[in-house]
Amino acid sequence: MKKYTTIGGVALAAALTLTACGGGTPSGPASQQAQQAGGDINKLISVNAKDPKDLEQGGTVTLPVGNIGPDFNINSNVGNSADTSALLTPVNTASISSGGIGGCWKLDFDGKAVPNKDFCEDVKSEVKDGKQTITIKINDKATWNDGTPIDVKTFINTWKMLRGDDKSIDIVTAGNYPFVDSVKAGANDKEVIVTTTQPVYPLTSLFFGLIHPAINTAEIFNKGFAGNMHPEWMAGPFKVENYDTTAKTVTMVPNEKWWGQKPVLDKVIWRQMEPSASIAAFKNGEIDAVDGRTLGRYKQLEGTKNTDIRRGQRLFAGGLNLNAKRPALADVAVRKAIFTAVDRKAIRDVRFNGLNWSEESSGSMMLMPFSPYYQDNYPVKDTGADAAKKVLTDAGYAPNDKGVMAKNGVPVSFKITNFGDDPTIGATSQTLQKQLQAAGMDVGIDQRGDADFGKVLGTRDFDLTISGYTVGPDATDAVKQYYDSSTNENGLGDPQLDAQIKSVAGMADDAQRNKAAMDIEKAHMAKYYSMGTVLNGPEIQFVHTGLANYGPSLFKSLSDVPDWTTLGWEKGAKK
Repeated sequence: MKKYTTIGGVALAAALTLTACGGGTPSGPASQQAQQAGGDINKLISVNAKDPKDLEQGGTVTLPVGNIGPDFNINSNVGNSADTSALLTPVNTASISSGGIGGCWKLDFDGKAVPNKDFCEDVKSEVKDGKQTITIKINDKATWNDGTPIDVKTFINTWKMLRGDDKSIDIVTAGNYPFVDSVKAGANDKEVIVTTTQPVYPLTSLFFGLIHPAINTAEIFNKGFAGNMHPEWMAGPFKVENYDTTAKTVTMVPNEKWWGQKPVLDKVIWRQMEPSASIAAFKNGEIDAVDGRTLGRYKQLEGTKNTDIRRGQRLFAGGLNLNAKRPALADVAVRKAIFTAVDRKAIRDVRFNGLNWSEESSGSMMLMPFSPYYQDNYPVKDTGADAAKKVLTDAGYAPNDKGVMAKNGVPVSFKITNFGDDPTIGATSQTLQKQLQAAGMDVGIDQRGDADFGKVLGTRDFDLTISGYTVGPDATDAVKQYYDSSTNENGLGDPQLDAQIKSVAGMADDAQRNKAAMDIEKAHMAKYYSMGTVLNGPEIQFVHTGLANYGPSLFKSLSDVPDWTTLGWEKGAKK
């Protein structure tokens, strides 16, 4: 499952600001370019890797986060944000469904998957007579925090809650769970036998994240996590010690019930804060890492004592997130005009000005440009204000007395929702606004705080946002989540595309499957214009010197921590 995230910001969710684009290149950032297919992705990883046994045992790491909650069910639309996923990974690796690790699976830096033996010691698949049987051996020690065994009942409940049969359950996507025919115990309750109606690929599309058996009704799933983290339904190397809603902090300590590798740290603290506050907090030593993904942030953080700058590739795709269910954007001609008016390079130039980062192509919501399966699927080639006006004119729109394109007396009028107070991110929204205004659209800015991001996106309380999703190594889950008419949040699609999406999951060959998914994305974008990728961008972290196993990690971690049990301080740097 792909997680919502904004275009810039603190930790994994922050808003992009339009920073003054003026002048020259800052002295700090070294020149870096996004890797295309076949490039050396090792250049996009920077974590200060150290063996845990060589680190100081104990210590505290304090990190910022754009929003804490208000809903903590990462499998629901309201809880589906990158911030929530990052926050919960240390305490609930059993349930995290993206971010490099979760349930039965974990990814390496390059996206290759292996079983996560803390939960699933072995996963085998056999296809016979067109049917697939998957056998999962569960770790005998795997247990939820409340003492409930992680066994076949957990897997049955995960399947039932996510398969999409009950439309009252507010899942983000059913993925490949509808193809599962049965989930049963094998030799005992710690062996799971999964059968499917058709072969399902990749295997990581199933049980990459598990759901506690107590989360078994629509009422609990949809509303039970509002303001309630439910640590008893979690399992991970850390546990929640305190959730302080007044101080907006979450404190985590090692989980004495954890059966896997023990953490190096003895405390992790998350602090919710706006982007501007995080800069001062880092410089004052209140937090131990902070992003510098915009020029304004970079220049303010540059020169901070005892600081490393770690640069890599951010696994993000987005820029145009349209709410087609809002009246202002219900007409596909308006959405096409928006895509046509956008100058993607100009927006990237604003966003990356002074960061010495360049990327030639950002045209897929599902795969990064360095993927061998990537293709630029942006549906408009002839762009600009005049081309956008022609799209509207051909659809029956004409300028009103204010110069705004209108049809039947109704002008094309909507707002761009911008999150947070980072100047570069505001500037990016303003650049998009001006491009759309030049095309005859009445476009305003709806300014929200970073803490509102999850709620606004989860409840679809916006017309258009510059936001997007995290990106995985395989497009199979994403094509279902974004483009199936029964799954995507705009409800856009058609039976022909839905049938093609269904067939993708049955393709065993990785190249064939991903090519089919990319072609579906291309067709959906060109017909419905609901999401468009403008940029990917760099991951730039300012980190206090001595913090080990933290930084841009590609697919191994979307929260800059490759393994929470190995995160810690070099000897002499312990905090």
